[in-house]
Amino acid sequence: MNLRTLLIFSLVVFNIGLDQYSKVLVREKVVPGSRTELVGKQLQLMNVENTGAFLSLGSDSNPTVKLIFLLIVPVIVLGVVLYYVLTNKSLDRMSVIGLSCVAGGGIANIYDRFMYGSVTDFLYMDFGGMLKTGVFNSADLSVTTGMILLLLASFINRPTKNSEVSN
Repeated sequence: MNLRTLLIFSLVVFNIGLDQYSKVLVREKVVPGSRTELVGKQLQLMNVENTGAFLSLGSDSNPTVKLIFLLIVPVIVLGVVLYYVLTNKSLDRMSVIGLSCVAGGGIANIYDRFMYGSVTDFLYMDFGGMLKTGVFNSADLSVTTGMILLLLASFINRPTKNSEVSN
């Protein structure tokens, strides 16, 4: 196994492990439905079981729809992401890290759906007024961080007008 592949697997496993460890702690120590202020009202700890997707979207869908869109499709997409990051040697380091975080976070949440039928969410941020989050978990944070890194990489690696070859 080369260093690049080791980095990818290490990041994926780290993201899965961090997420699963945090969820075990929350399930054991935080009363479902409770709210604990960690940093005032800005950062709160909760224990919410989410049977839907992001922000509980689709939680009222029938079981077949949930199976397809919350388990089967994500498994296929994450398989493609892992294959892509492992085989595309031209990816820059930031994109490799970003895709590895997306894969790790996605796998962690799929594991929860498969094992428990829901995903444990436990963090909520409220900075007053319009700036609030839904309840989320560390896997969601991994996916979001990965997407931000991919976005940054696309801007950093975008060809500039001066670097384009003219005919």
